[in-house]
Amino acid sequence: MIAIAPDKPVLIAGPTASGKSALALHIARMQGGIIVNADALQVFDGWRILTARPDDSDLRQAKHALYGHVPFDAEYSAGHWLRDVTPYIHADIRPIIVGGTGLNFNALTKGLAEIPSTPDDLRTHANSLPLTQLLAELDPATSARVDTANRMRVQRAWEVLRNTGRSLADWQDATPPPLLPLDQATAITLDAPKDWLNDRIAQRFDLMLEQGALEEARTMLRHWSPDHLSSKAIGAPELIAHLKGELTLDAAREAAIIASRQYAKRQRTWFRARHKDWHHLPIALADISATLHFTDHPAD
Repeated sequence: MIAIAPDKPVLIAGPTASGKSALALHIARMQGGIIVNADALQVFDGWRILTARPDDSDLRQAKHALYGHVPFDAEYSAGHWLRDVTPYIHADIRPIIVGGTGLNFNALTKGLAEIPSTPDDLRTHANSLPLTQLLAELDPATSARVDTANRMRVQRAWEVLRNTGRSLADWQDATPPPLLPLDQATAITLDAPKDWLNDRIAQRFDLMLEQGALEEARTMLRHWSPDHLSSKAIGAPELIAHLKGELTLDAAREAAIIASRQYAKRQRTWFRARHKDWHHLPIALADISATLHFTDHPAD
């Protein structure tokens, strides 16, 4: 049983399609609070359906923040997010912070070093390099910490080293105190069985197509650039390729589902390694809400 106090921030993490937003809505309906986004892609406008941002029904049921507030062609990092989330940590209304981006939760509960941004010319050069070369040029300490299968993370580490002359591991070791220490929040990680989640991912992408994901991609086609961070939205490159005549819709659907399952696998690996001190909630339970105990009194 997980005790949920009405005045204590709640953190909800988990892999894509695991039901994080539904759990956040349940808590908000039971006790109030504002649902604050911690997902790296749901911050961008333009890709509402493919990033599974809250729909109008969700927005009517509870207050939401930090969804779709960043232009689709803008740069945005964990540092940007940490600055954006700060007012909600100190506000009068209790935040329910939800998302699948482990790096944001890590920054929130463990602190984040203020690393200088990467110049455009260096970013362009990094974009042209193969992942193998980026990895080969990292220092051993950083290589041991970064997800070597995630190009975005590896490239970021390479850029930091080239731009500042200091490794990402060195910057991380000089991290300031966290904005929200873990012991000051109720932190929940949703644990998802692989087969259950794989089925749900396929079902959700089909639902996205029914809801207009292809039309959304058609609207974004004239703005499309693979260099935009928002273009990392799973399903976006595949549907754009279909609209360009490079893939059939069936092939685009299959590729997007595979990419989403691979992403979920990386998320599960991250949370297993770094969320050992969080409450772990199996999402295959018949009734997840039955494992939560809503208290009427403030947290100790």
